[in-house]
Amino acid sequence: MYRGRLERDLKLWAQQGLLDAPTADRLLKEYDSRESSFSLGRVLMMIAALLMSAAVLLLIAANWEAIPRLVRVVGIVALIWGAYLTGGLLIQRGAPRLAAAFLAVGTVSFGGAIALIGQMYHFSGDALQAMLVWFAGAVIAAALFRSGAVTAIAGFLAFAVAWTDWNEAYRASDTMLLWLMPLMAVIIILLVRYTDAGRVRHIAYLLLVAWLAFIYGEHDTPTTAIIIASLGALAYLLAALPQSPLHALARNAGAAPAFYSYLVLLLGLLVLHSEFDAVGDRLMLGVITLFVAIGGIVFSGKENGAVRYLGYATFAAETLYLASETIGSIIGTSGFFLISGLVVALIAWAVIVVERRFSKAETKAEA
Repeated sequence: MYRGRLERDLKLWAQQGLLDAPTADRLLKEYDSRESSFSLGRVLMMIAALLMSAAVLLLIAANWEAIPRLVRVVGIVALIWGAYLTGGLLIQRGAPRLAAAFLAVGTVSFGGAIALIGQMYHFSGDALQAMLVWFAGAVIAAALFRSGAVTAIAGFLAFAVAWTDWNEAYRASDTMLLWLMPLMAVIIILLVRYTDAGRVRHIAYLLLVAWLAFIYGEHDTPTTAIIIASLGALAYLLAALPQSPLHALARNAGAAPAFYSYLVLLLGLLVLHSEFDAVGDRLMLGVITLFVAIGGIVFSGKENGAVRYLGYATFAAETLYLASETIGSIIGTSGFFLISGLVVALIAWAVIVVERRFSKAETKAEA
C-alpha cells in the first residue's frame, strides 16, 4: 500500500518538476532494496522453505519406525544445525533473503524435532510445554541471527502457545495466560526493534488485543468492559496527543500504537452495547461512541489514516444503530431503510468535507 502511494507521489513530483525522473527512480529503488519492503520473490521463497521443511518432517514421521534410533537423532540434529549454519553463512555473504528461508527451515524443523524426539524417548510433558520450548527456541534464533523472518515465526508461535494453553485448561481459575500473553507480546516487540522487522509488530499488538479479549471472556461483566475501554482510551491519548510524553516514541513506531489502542477503546464500547439492556443506557452509550469516533478523526485524522477510517466506520455504524433503536421502531422497515439511506448520504458528505479540509491543510503545510 505504502509502496504504491510512494510511487504515485514520486511520479507526480517528477511531473511537477520538484525532482528529476532519475532521482525518483533511485528513491524508489532504494525503498525496494530495504529489508522491510515487500518482495514477492522473498514471500514465495519463505513459502517454499516452509513447505520443504514440512515435507521433510512428514517423510521422517512416515518412516519413523524403519529408521534406527541413532540415525533419527543425528538426522534431526543435522537438519536443524545445517539449516541454521547455512543461514548464518548466507547472511555473512550478503544474501539475507535466502538466509531467511534457511533460518525458517531450521526453526520449523526444531518444532518438529521436539515432537518426534519426545515421542521416541517418551519424555514427560504436555503440548503446552513443547510449544513453550519451541517459542523459546525461535526467540533465541531470531536474536542470534537478527532475523525478521524468525521473529515473525516467533510471533505466530506466541499465538499457538496461547491457544494451546487455553484449549488444554479452559477454566476461569487458570491464570497462566493472564501474564504469559503480555510477556510474549513484550518479547516480540523487543525482537521487532532489535531485528528491525517493522511489520511483525502487528502480531504483538494483535496478541495484546487477544489477551484483553481473553480477560473479558473470563470475567464478562460491564466493569471489565469499562476497564478495557478506559485502558484503550488512555493508551490512545498517550499515543495520539502531541502533549503526551510518549507521543514521540509512538510516532517512531508508526501508526500502529494509536490505531490498536483506538481499536481496543472501540471494542470495549462495542461490548458494552451488549451489556446494557435499558434503552436509555444504550442511547447514552451510543452518544459516547459517536464522540469517540469524532475524537479519533480530530486527533489522528490528518496523520493516521487507519484511525481516521476506523472512526468513519464507527460513526456510520453507530449512527445506523441509533436510528434502528429509535426511529426504526416507530416508522417501520421501509421507512427505516429510507432514513438509513439519508443518514449514509449525510455521512458520506461529511467525510468528503473532512477529507477536503485535510487535503487543503496538507497543501498549505507543504507550501
